[in-house]
Amino acid sequence: MTTIAALPPFPDRPFRFFALDVETANNERGSICQIGVACVDLNGRIETWVSYIDPGPLRWTCTFVHGITARTVAGAPGFAAAMAVLGPRLAGQTVYQHSGFDQRAVDAACDREGLPRPSWRWRDSVLVARRAWPELRGNGGHGLASLKSHLGLSFTHHDAGEDARASAEIVLRAEMPLFAPRGGMVEESVELIEDFPGSVAG
Repeated sequence: MTTIAALPPFPDRPFRFFALDVETANNERGSICQIGVACVDLNGRIETWVSYIDPGPLRWTCTFVHGITARTVAGAPGFAAAMAVLGPRLAGQTVYQHSGFDQRAVDAACDREGLPRPSWRWRDSVLVARRAWPELRGNGGHGLASLKSHLGLSFTHHDAGEDARASAEIVLRAEMPLFAPRGGMVEESVELIEDFPGSVAG
């Protein structure tokens, strides 16, 4: 009988915003096999929470992207267990994703498990990056790989924890050139970023 591992404890202190990333076992959006959450505190420090997720007996066609296999997640908690932790902790909070993939995946996994979709305030760090670095349009674009090179970020792409952290760092970097001349408090900057035209509303 396989022993199910416990989820890592989620940080329990005030945070300004979060960034979330998922990896999936295959092209089915609900086949989440890893979740990462970057938690950004009031001083801009980032604490990362990450866990493998066992999506059940599925086809593994995306292993070539992230290296995760059925053996990797054997004994990992299921998606429902992860949502029991993340759902209430992120309820009503601003949660960035880099493109709309992660929200669609979480919603699909909730539908698959018969869970209510979370009441998180989804935002898109791609839209933030487009506003902050318009010179990348048509010159590499605003995907994580391009921004990694442009901003000198250090992370392992297609690891949910690392990608979530990168998304959070992009938002923090974007605040500096966009809002530093205003002389406003850091807390105000994210509110302005969230109100960009085209922001993904929760």
